[in-house]
Amino acid sequence: MSAVSKVKKLKTLPVGFICICVLPALLLVSLFTLYPLINALVMSFYSTTNLALGFGNFVGIDNYVRMFTNDQHFNTALRNTLQLMAVVPLVTVFLSMVFAFILTQSKLKERGMYRVVFFFPSVLSLVVIAAVWSALLAPTSRDPVNRVLGWFGGDAIMWLGDVRFALWAIAIVLIWQAVGYYMVLLLSSVDSINKEVFEAADLDGASGATKLFKITMPLIKDQIGICYVLSVSGTMALSFTLTFVMTNSGPGTATLVLLGHIFNTGFQASAFGYAMAIVVFSIVLALTLSAISRRFSYQSNV
Repeated sequence: MSAVSKVKKLKTLPVGFICICVLPALLLVSLFTLYPLINALVMSFYSTTNLALGFGNFVGIDNYVRMFTNDQHFNTALRNTLQLMAVVPLVTVFLSMVFAFILTQSKLKERGMYRVVFFFPSVLSLVVIAAVWSALLAPTSRDPVNRVLGWFGGDAIMWLGDVRFALWAIAIVLIWQAVGYYMVLLLSSVDSINKEVFEAADLDGASGATKLFKITMPLIKDQIGICYVLSVSGTMALSFTLTFVMTNSGPGTATLVLLGHIFNTGFQASAFGYAMAIVVFSIVLALTLSAISRRFSYQSNV
């Protein structure tokens, strides 16, 4: 059956049958996505302190005013989150692209094994990853990272206990966890490039860096842009779990992120209305940054 005949047959399906097929997914999306979003938006205009007693008093935009004028922890969380979102996606996608290029262009017999090894961290539980890296970065001379520093005459560093290093230690773990996932997404794109293009580049004496930056990356800019957008939203979502387990947002508020501040505000301070205001802001921020990233990616392809 040709593609045209399949499309015509699809158009002849009764509307009722299509609705029945779509209804289960629509119900699940409405129940677990749309309803919580609408509920969070409504609650953000109330001074909710006890979910069992309802929304509480209507306060209008007071929660949003408080967010930007009278909450230093929010400013700190926003700054830390933006720093992670500025650095982690760029480094992650770049390293993913480099590894995908190397694995597709190299003659290594173990390429399949390397693909599995690089992808493995992305299937591990974030709690497990946080526990392992907490041990690796422990501030003693016996632990692996500081032991390596000791070989070069360096002193043990409190990676997770020093305000200068804690946030960037979290960034390193986020990059390590995600590189393999985006590498796998980009592998098929690199593999789809006509081999004759690389053969012609080899005949012209092009180096590996030239083939990466001048040939590979321009030909798969769409896929790189998609990975970057996914990484931007993923960084915001995953940063909370790592900071909660590894540092508990410390030392002080050095690793406090937006989702961590939402957790502290809602479940520890019982200010659910104000927490929902931060939730709404975080969603708008993530959507805005993703849209901007996608827009720049689209313009670069025009």
